[in-house]
Amino acid sequence: MNPQRTSSVRSGDVRLVIHEYGVEHPLRLVLVHGYPDSSDVWQRMVAPLSRHFHVVTYDVRGCGQSSAPASRRDYSLYWLGRDFRAVIDAVSPEKPLHVFAHDWGSIQSWESVTDPDLQQRISSFTTVSGPCLDHVGHWIRHSLRSFSAAEWSAVGGQFLHSWYIWLFQLPLLAPTIWKLALGKHWHRMLARSERIVVPPSPTQLRDGVNGIELYRANIARVVFPRRRNTRVPVQMIVPLQDDFVTPDLVRACTAPWVSQLWSCEIDATHWAPLSHPEQLAEMVVEFVARIEGAAA
Repeated sequence: MNPQRTSSVRSGDVRLVIHEYGVEHPLRLVLVHGYPDSSDVWQRMVAPLSRHFHVVTYDVRGCGQSSAPASRRDYSLYWLGRDFRAVIDAVSPEKPLHVFAHDWGSIQSWESVTDPDLQQRISSFTTVSGPCLDHVGHWIRHSLRSFSAAEWSAVGGQFLHSWYIWLFQLPLLAPTIWKLALGKHWHRMLARSERIVVPPSPTQLRDGVNGIELYRANIARVVFPRRRNTRVPVQMIVPLQDDFVTPDLVRACTAPWVSQLWSCEIDATHWAPLSHPEQLAEMVVEFVARIEGAAA
């Protein structure tokens, strides 16, 4: 589905490209993609969602058609939060909107959802496979201090599922792998491992290499976590077959920090937006209807 409007906005030294879908609608929904994707990952969800919302997608800094910062520190959660603010200032300066995010899109969106200055501008947040790094850090601390075998096992299990994060910290290995193999064959790997058929992305190599900086700039947050609460209504969708973000992690680390939390499960792998777009869209539509009805 082609966007009705494409524009761009500046955030610091970066130009972010924004796509808008559907006719003008009082309800606006912003979609924030993860790693190693661009806003193209939403193509299967845009059509069903645009029947109910004015849908906005954007390419995260360093991905898709957006420009990339020169420094690793400019991939920090601080700047990702500034990016989100720049986008919503451009597309909905006066009215709060709803947010749906996946993977790193969710991780970075938590920065805005837990920001006291931005919470009044977000009507609801639906998150898939992307916990708040601060919440993860507090969960790890609590679990290790509990001396509970079950909680230690849960932390150890997540560390094993997060093997790629430690790989990304190595100076040359991960970018080299993307340049030599993954950039060209990523769509084939998804077809083989996730059973998802997608066309190759023209920006896949760039998305994969630049996005490594997200992990390098921010992963220390789990070691030095902040207290990040939110009053924003949150829907947590848990893919039960996720090989990277375990259901135990997102369930345990999120609940203590969210005053209004809905949790639901989906029998899907990590890339649920590609494998189950209609089902995810329906979940978002129903959740927003619940929140808007409560507000009314």
